[in-house]
Amino acid sequence: MLTLDFFITRFDRALRTLAAPAQAHRVSPARALPNTELTPEQKKHTARLMRINHTGEVCAQALYQGQALTARVAANREALVAAAREEEDHLAWCEERIQELGGRTSFLNPLWYAGSLTLGVVAGIAGDKWNLAFLKETERQVESHLAAHLESVPESDQRTRAIVSQMKTDEAGHADLAQSLGAAEFPQLIKTAMRLSAKAMTQTVYWV
Repeated sequence: MLTLDFFITRFDRALRTLAAPAQAHRVSPARALPNTELTPEQKKHTARLMRINHTGEVCAQALYQGQALTARVAANREALVAAAREEEDHLAWCEERIQELGGRTSFLNPLWYAGSLTLGVVAGIAGDKWNLAFLKETERQVESHLAAHLESVPESDQRTRAIVSQMKTDEAGHADLAQSLGAAEFPQLIKTAMRLSAKAMTQTVYWV
């Protein structure tokens, strides 16, 4: 049963996601690595890639919030909240690296958050197996997206690569968790629509 405290906590998390510096529960994978010298163009490109990843983590917070609000099975809801906590680490790590690179976060994050929250609520209303299916497919696509970023980030940029690598590992774990909890399998048409939507978002955030 959802309590008033649950909703207050979720509202507080939304405010902190959008308006306050993210707080990591784990030490950043980049913490002990050297901050190697990059060319101005490399710094700009990498900062924009990390901005995309940061916005992805803003969206992840919103998705998990929406899904947790409407999940019917308590164990599933608890798993979603725990996964969101790991995603909050990602948010903090991305934010820190963007600052180091002299970049900024996306101006459109409130818009992405609202849209993702709505999608999460809808997925939850559809039922837990579809809720988890949405989570699983989202994480699989994010994992693929992060793999592409690893190919684009300079080999010498150990700090960024360590963060993206750990994020990729965590996203794969979240997808596996969703599968273990009974996620259904989306039709290819839905997977393609999600991929196209994500592509439009990443291309926009790279610049805005």
